[in-house]
Amino acid sequence: MEAKQYADQCSELFAAGGFAAVRRTAQAGLDEVGPDAALYRWLGQAHAAEDEDDHDAEAERAYRQGLALAPDDLGLLVCYLELCVRADAFDHPARAARARSLQARVDELAPPGSPARERVDAVMGWAGRGYWDDVAAAVTARRTQYEENAELSRHVTGALRTGRGSDVPAGAAGEDMRAAELAAALEILQGPANAPLRFLLAHRFGAYVTAGLAAFATNRLLVETGTVSFSLWGWLLWIPLLAADAKLSAARRLARRRVIARIEERHAREAAAPAAD
Repeated sequence: MEAKQYADQCSELFAAGGFAAVRRTAQAGLDEVGPDAALYRWLGQAHAAEDEDDHDAEAERAYRQGLALAPDDLGLLVCYLELCVRADAFDHPARAARARSLQARVDELAPPGSPARERVDAVMGWAGRGYWDDVAAAVTARRTQYEENAELSRHVTGALRTGRGSDVPAGAAGEDMRAAELAAALEILQGPANAPLRFLLAHRFGAYVTAGLAAFATNRLLVETGTVSFSLWGWLLWIPLLAADAKLSAARRLARRRVIARIEERHAREAAAPAAD
């Protein structure tokens, strides 16, 4: 295959959240076609997306290798800038210090209003975040996860009520992420042992309200009766709800792994087809 084909595969896998698969694909492309700036960029992005020190070091190495081939590649420059801006200035002072020179270079190459300049503005805006900005981002992420689980919960309940929840093949969803999540959730929630969790998911909003009120009332009762001077025991009533949400989160992770595996299988078939011809 050509480098562009590998880059297109990396883009598709990255959009699906398959960062390890992107690294495998980008490395396979580099091994086959040789050094290529776009593949180094995808390799770096797939490492940086893991947000771990070891991966950040590998991402920086990939970006620098790519820029050695194409010093003015805006995609590489912006990705490298983002990595440097997010670096801890105490643990990685050299990496953090490179952000200024990279920003200056991007400003020279990217015209105002271009996608590259807009991304740089977003990156530099992130650099000015404070403690409360991080707290707000964490709250937003948690709310998003809750909303995604709530949506999946509605789909699961609908499927069970219409009888579509019995014996759903794992591969029936193909590469459709939503359908794969539904299939995985139905698979994980099967069996009599999960019947209470299915009931909670079917009455999700009411269960959350009831658990919150019951937890507050339990804590108040324990304190007022002198059993304890301060109580958090009532919040144990949330455990079944948290267990139900954990099942949904596990289903979404399983679905992502399955979809990514199917995409990789399709890529392998597409790569083998020209060779067979």
